[in-house]
Amino acid sequence: MDLQQYLDFLNQGKHIRAGSQVHQYMHVASQQALKLTAELNGSYHTPKEVRSIFEKIIGKPVDESFGLFPPFYTDCGKNITVGKHVFINMGCKFQDQGGIFIDDGALIGHNVVLATLNHDFEPVSRPNMTPEPIHIGKNVWIGANAVILPGVMVGDGAIIAAGAVVNRNVPKDTVVGGVPAKIIKTI
Repeated sequence: MDLQQYLDFLNQGKHIRAGSQVHQYMHVASQQALKLTAELNGSYHTPKEVRSIFEKIIGKPVDESFGLFPPFYTDCGKNITVGKHVFINMGCKFQDQGGIFIDDGALIGHNVVLATLNHDFEPVSRPNMTPEPIHIGKNVWIGANAVILPGVMVGDGAIIAAGAVVNRNVPKDTVVGGVPAKIIKTI
């Protein structure tokens, strides 16, 4: 299996059986991501150097307007797509096997977790996983310590309050907060 076959499988949302060829490749991809995030997080880098290392992590170019304050963590990296004028603050953790798509102008606060994998509910099959993408719309603001779960789409202009746990789609121009996140108001 190569990277493209792996990503194609993940992006189809197919069930990942523990011990399968896909699961084994997941561990290979994780080791590469860990190496690159250690490089990113291990010492000071200029903004240009940060962008360069981030491009290696995700395997594609990012716009010069992209900003990231390390540390940043991912256990895959290759299924992240970011638009222009995106800013990711310190301590964020992206579990991107299911795909993370961040549109133009999104601001992501400290320690935000974006998780795209779910394990099976049944104990005997719990090591198995299912990937689902996360889509962050244009000009979204995600507050510190928020968690966005698999399959969630956050509409353009929405605000995710600090500490929220988002387990369902967020309409555009809406503020959500709480655990689980609920609509607070529209903008």
